[in-house]
Amino acid sequence: MANMMKAAVFEKIGVIKVKEVPVPEIGDNDVLIKIKYTGICGTDWSIYNGWYSADKLPMIPGHEFSGVIDKLGKNAKGLKEGDRVTADINIGCGTCFYCIRGEKLLCDRFSQLGIHTNGTFAEYVKAPAAQVHILPDKLSFEEGAFIEPVSCVIHAAKAMDARLGSSVVVIGCGLGVLHARMAVLRACAPVIIFGDNRKRLQIAKDMAADYAIHIDDIADPVAEVMKLTGGRGADYVIEAVGSVKTYEQAFAMLRRGGKLSAFGITGEHDEMKIRPFEFVLGEKKVTGSCAGVGSDWPDAMTLISNGRIDPKPLFSMKVPLEDLDWALHELRKDMSLFKIFVSPDITKRELM
Repeated sequence: MANMMKAAVFEKIGVIKVKEVPVPEIGDNDVLIKIKYTGICGTDWSIYNGWYSADKLPMIPGHEFSGVIDKLGKNAKGLKEGDRVTADINIGCGTCFYCIRGEKLLCDRFSQLGIHTNGTFAEYVKAPAAQVHILPDKLSFEEGAFIEPVSCVIHAAKAMDARLGSSVVVIGCGLGVLHARMAVLRACAPVIIFGDNRKRLQIAKDMAADYAIHIDDIADPVAEVMKLTGGRGADYVIEAVGSVKTYEQAFAMLRRGGKLSAFGITGEHDEMKIRPFEFVLGEKKVTGSCAGVGSDWPDAMTLISNGRIDPKPLFSMKVPLEDLDWALHELRKDMSLFKIFVSPDITKRELM
């Protein structure tokens, strides 16, 4: 194997260069994976603009991926060269207070492949062998590159723990579409999703959401929820936008005793107004969720491979690695696009 590979390096804020870089050297507990596809995530846009991980530049982002094992470290168990795989990107130290308690996402030295360390907008990536998952035969490489976002939704759903027959509101129609589908799978009703993209709202409706409402069609989302829930408010609300305004709306939509799932990422210093009274006498609750980890990954593979979640309506396009810069900007301009996959193996753009 050659010692150099092609990679899209984020050199500095707003600058991407596709160039030759050394192939990662693996340790005894690692594997080297040849990349097939990497999905573009909003986090990649944040890194590009310097809103996230600016101190890590230059680096190779990319974390929603699939590939084939090319090389094994000597301690890698249960894997072989040629296995079709993805990998849990969340890396903890294993020894801190949180890791010992099984809360790796809160690790004192937490890092994520492709967000804090070099990732998968490249021909190869190094990953810890213990975090590699073999893809079921039923899954395509494109679906394999969508395991990570589905695992995030699953992690939030487990934390929220919605009861059968409960009302669920989702604010946002990005990954909010999958949150709505997850609520349907948990036999919740009604499932209500608000968003600003009619195509995505129709996908949510096709995935059995009861109400898919464009925000331009109503005067007040909170009042609409009250109308659809008999004046009580929703049992559960999932915020999947990441703005102070929508978080405040989400909290206002909750019934007494309801639960807010905080999923959308705001700015680090953003603040919202909440009356403590509503936590005490209203017994409202909040759960946070930042990533899919551990069993969330095989659970995501199970749901997709058995048809409970069909992500293919969300797949828009495949592009060569050289078109990553173009694709990042196109996702911001063309609201009909959802998921774009980047591949080092193709030479022209392909609609899906």
